[in-house]
Amino acid sequence: MNHMIRRAGWPAVCLAVFAAAWGGNEFTPLLVMYRTTTDISPVIVDALLFTYVLGIVPALLIGGPLSDRYGRRPLMLPSPIIAAIGSALLAAGAHSVALLVIGRVCSGVALGLAMAVGGSWIKELSDADGAGTTAGARRAALSLTSGFGVGAGVAAVLAQWAFWPSQLSYLINIVLAAVSFAAVLRVPESHRPRDTGRTLGQSLRIRSAKHPRFWLMVAPVAPWVFGACAVAYAIVPTFMTEKTSSWSIAFAGLCCVVGLMAGFLIQTLGKRLDKPGSPRAGVVALILVMVGLGLAIVAASSTAIPMALIAATVLGCGYGMALISGLLEVQRIARPDELAGLTAVFYGITYLGFASPAIIVAVMENFPSVGYPEAFGFGIAMALLAIVVMVVGNRTSIAGPHTMRSAVTDVRLREDESV
Repeated sequence: MNHMIRRAGWPAVCLAVFAAAWGGNEFTPLLVMYRTTTDISPVIVDALLFTYVLGIVPALLIGGPLSDRYGRRPLMLPSPIIAAIGSALLAAGAHSVALLVIGRVCSGVALGLAMAVGGSWIKELSDADGAGTTAGARRAALSLTSGFGVGAGVAAVLAQWAFWPSQLSYLINIVLAAVSFAAVLRVPESHRPRDTGRTLGQSLRIRSAKHPRFWLMVAPVAPWVFGACAVAYAIVPTFMTEKTSSWSIAFAGLCCVVGLMAGFLIQTLGKRLDKPGSPRAGVVALILVMVGLGLAIVAASSTAIPMALIAATVLGCGYGMALISGLLEVQRIARPDELAGLTAVFYGITYLGFASPAIIVAVMENFPSVGYPEAFGFGIAMALLAIVVMVVGNRTSIAGPHTMRSAVTDVRLREDESV
């Protein structure tokens, strides 16, 4: 069994997660293209950015718990297929809102399954392969981040300078999804189906989500995972449009790449800052977000391209630290039979941050006195409040050391059950 896992284990699942993340984020830098080369109204184009959340959230909240009940393979195998279908619909629907909406929802379903089920599968396969305790979370986070970054970067370059700007990047994702599906077919199950004595409805209720440490240590930082990303690759390119008008699609892609690759690189260092029973990694993540928002204020005022890229880079670091710190804490808190379910709840909260561009634009339209500096300043205040909640909460009796011992006991139970 271990020989099979080493031959076709976590790397294959990482490839499937990478493909789903590529499919989920390749659309983002193309927003400028859809605004300028189609008859679709700008309002609808902005709305299309969020429609894939309609696929992500159900896939997260249903797929994760179901994989805890029925195993990882049955829930993860459809992800590459759905990702390919989503990209095919997007490639065919450059001028059709209906096809774009359905394609984005399919991309969201594929990504939601990859995030909740694929991440848990990678963790369990990594444990079986003898990797360190943080290896699973790190591998899952790196696969997700690299898929987001590479997908956005390739899509932007192809749309700006290659032929078939509305189709080529989607076609590449279809091929990648097919390859990852073939690879995942060889991966053994890591979580055997078992009768827990709970009904299907009860299985969808994640008991670990009631853990005080989840709401005091994980939930305050979770919205900043994609909140930081959204500012870096949706808002920053927007206020830089006048300076980048001749290469605006490529610049949006560049912001995606520098932010997400910064997040990719910092995750390899995140495990060194992580300490069971301490909010240190999460606090560092929020500090990076605050610094990134401060730099974004400077960039919005000066419209200097180097400053905009620096702001996107620091925000990307905040994204990466927030993601890895949240995943590591979730894996310590989750019950033995609720790892994917609690991971799904975590990711569901992270996507609250993805609404930040729409909220900022709506506030600025309705309150002309509010600009980017005021909006980013409010974000800094909220991040500071989250730090206070985490630090104070970690010192209380409900989220202190005795709760951490309970989580460590759960980890040991998982190890005992796998022997």
